[in-house]
Amino acid sequence: MSSDPWGRVDETGTVYVRTADGEQVVGSWQAGSPDEALAYFERKYEGLVVEIGLLEKRVKTTDLSAKDAQAAVDHLREQVDAHHAVGDLAALRVRLDKLVETVEARREERKQQRAKQSDEARHSKEALVVEAEELAQSDQWRAAGERLRALVDTWKGLPRLDRKSDDELWHRFSHARSAFSKRRKAHFASLDAQREEARKTKEKLVAEAEGLSASTDWGPTAARYRELMSDWKAAGRAQREHEDDLWNRFRGAQDVFFAARSSVFAERDAEQTENLKLKEELAEEAEKLLPIGDLKAARAAFRSINERWEAVGHVPRDSRPKVEGRMHAVERALQESEETEWRRTNPEARARAEGLTGQLQAAVDKLRGQIEQARSQGNNSRADKLERELEGRQALLDQALKGLQEFGG
Repeated sequence: MSSDPWGRVDETGTVYVRTADGEQVVGSWQAGSPDEALAYFERKYEGLVVEIGLLEKRVKTTDLSAKDAQAAVDHLREQVDAHHAVGDLAALRVRLDKLVETVEARREERKQQRAKQSDEARHSKEALVVEAEELAQSDQWRAAGERLRALVDTWKGLPRLDRKSDDELWHRFSHARSAFSKRRKAHFASLDAQREEARKTKEKLVAEAEGLSASTDWGPTAARYRELMSDWKAAGRAQREHEDDLWNRFRGAQDVFFAARSSVFAERDAEQTENLKLKEELAEEAEKLLPIGDLKAARAAFRSINERWEAVGHVPRDSRPKVEGRMHAVERALQESEETEWRRTNPEARARAEGLTGQLQAAVDKLRGQIEQARSQGNNSRADKLERELEGRQALLDQALKGLQEFGG
């Protein structure tokens, strides 16, 4: 018979292990000596010690689940309780009990951790739902759409809640996204309709602009182009693929017209500038007749100058009053000289002055009536010409009245 502190082998080859409840049969050994039997079952004990040590390490250092850890403990406990090893089995049970406590502590810790994560996930998902519902009312289509897509990615990265809570929150979240998509779709459908209407309107504007591009009716056509531009701005934008092409055609038609107008105006301005130069030279020539000495020669010279003046075309509008005023001044001086000569040489001056005064007054009245009629008819050029004639007649009338006063009238 052989024995050690934790077991023995009797004469029949039966191996026993000592426990607090007495000896327990470990097994029977017939293949060798009793010492070999004890050594064999002691190695079995050491194997259990190693397995329990490995499980203790796994529980402490890995994320082994509580369920798997408990299963491993139960499996080892079955082996210990089977008494198929020689050693301090009670110590192994103590270690296994401590492992169970550790596993239970880890289970509770993880349960609390999951509860905390679940609570955090709930708050996070509720915050996502609130933000999504706010975005559902936004008109910032691009930014809000991108943000909603980002919220979906965030949602997917969060843990699931209990089915009821998760489904309720997801329903609100999904409904907010659907509402936004519906509003955005309706907005862009309306926008497409507006842009199509703008395209049709601008097609008409382009057609009219192109039709006017060859016009030489400069003033009215330029005014119409300004109106078309206002209509263009009021029409809104067409679809992107049409807008640039329509604008290029519209602007191109205007450019053709205004380039032609600028060319004509430049040519006309050059001609009028040259005419102004000629009329200034004629005015200067007329002014050299002053002061008047030989009335007959002066009259003949002025008539020649005036004929050449009339043959010259238009001058720039802003220069016209000044250059014409110089000629009128010379003309009035001639008229005054004629009146003076007439009174000096005619013995019947008084009678003739009276008759002339009446004629001049009638002529002045008639001219005033003609001027008023021309103005009312919009014939400003005729009215201007008549006013210049009126100035001459009025000057003669004033001279005649002055002559009558000289005769004591």
